[in-house]
Amino acid sequence: MMVTLVIGGAASGKSEFAESLVLHAGDLPRTYIATMQPFDDECRARIRRHREMRAKKKFETVECFTNLEQLNLPQKGVVLLECMSNLVANELYSPDDAGEHTLEAIERGIRHLIPQCEELIIVSNEVFSGGCDYEGDTLRYLRVLAQVNRMAAKEADMVYEIVCGVPVCHKGEETKR
Repeated sequence: MMVTLVIGGAASGKSEFAESLVLHAGDLPRTYIATMQPFDDECRARIRRHREMRAKKKFETVECFTNLEQLNLPQKGVVLLECMSNLVANELYSPDDAGEHTLEAIERGIRHLIPQCEELIIVSNEVFSGGCDYEGDTLRYLRVLAQVNRMAAKEADMVYEIVCGVPVCHKGEETKR
């Protein structure tokens, strides 16, 4: 069982790199855990496009906006969990979800997923590289996401940061793509 964390800024190439890791894993079943909630028509259109692109790569998409610890996967194989930043926001701000206990809920969720996978690849946004001069709930959200990223990095066998499309391996033995 291998856990890989892929982090990077917006439009850094982290999703493309994470998908390449899934494809590199061979013919194992592929599950994509989608965490983006369809709040409006733009989100629904984006989700539809992403589903179509992933279907061509033989992914089965499972939506999980909150309560990762209750998710039972359809098959054991390579799992791509994308994106942690959405999951953190969903848990932190959705009524009747984890709220102040977001870090603990996501940690339990990841530990629940691990035995269901041959390989788990987690995608998240890098935080604070643009500074930390934020106010109110934005700073609260970024702090929780940073805590989740640290927890995921600790659990992971491999940690990659994607910088301008270039993967930088921070933990583990670098995978050749």
